[in-house]
Amino acid sequence: MKHSRLLLLSLISSLLVILVSLFQWDLVDIITEFLMLPIWLFVYAFFIIMTIWTLIHLFKKRKWQPFVIQLITISLWFFFPFNQVNLDLNFKIHQREEVATKIENGVIKPNVSDSPSLIQLPKKYTQLSKGGGDIVVETKGKAKSILFFTYRGMLDNFSGFVYNPNDNKPSKSDFNGDFKQIKKVHKNWYYVSSY
Repeated sequence: MKHSRLLLLSLISSLLVILVSLFQWDLVDIITEFLMLPIWLFVYAFFIIMTIWTLIHLFKKRKWQPFVIQLITISLWFFFPFNQVNLDLNFKIHQREEVATKIENGVIKPNVSDSPSLIQLPKKYTQLSKGGGDIVVETKGKAKSILFFTYRGMLDNFSGFVYNPNDNKPSKSDFNGDFKQIKKVHKNWYYVSSY
């Protein structure tokens, strides 16, 4: 294989790994985990094959650029916080304050008949909560905590941003979850993950 073609394939395989690592949860929301599995298999298998091929090329032809690209990608994949960058972007891009205020003021109310704590957001706001645009409202006394999903798995496997007007940290069992991670991201906002 010509060196330039190998270099191009190395760049493509590395770019695919980086893009899938950065946007995998957005893709899961669009096409589900089950359909994401073949994509993960293709991208990572292609990357592994290209890494082996670039290693062979390094020993045979002493051309090191394609292999270095693969090594840089492997280092990024292990050490760069792709999920955290995606969550930070998600939180900054999607302004959820407006919806939280409307819920506190009673403008937006629970509207799912079989679940009094579930709100199907109006079409204008559905992008604020993954998995269909639903949010969950949990009332404790007069305060309402609101969960916007960033990942809506099955049963108790979910994650999201919780808004609490009093800036109270969610407890481990809020929203019928078993939170393994609770992290403050901004005043009145927490990231939670249950798995």
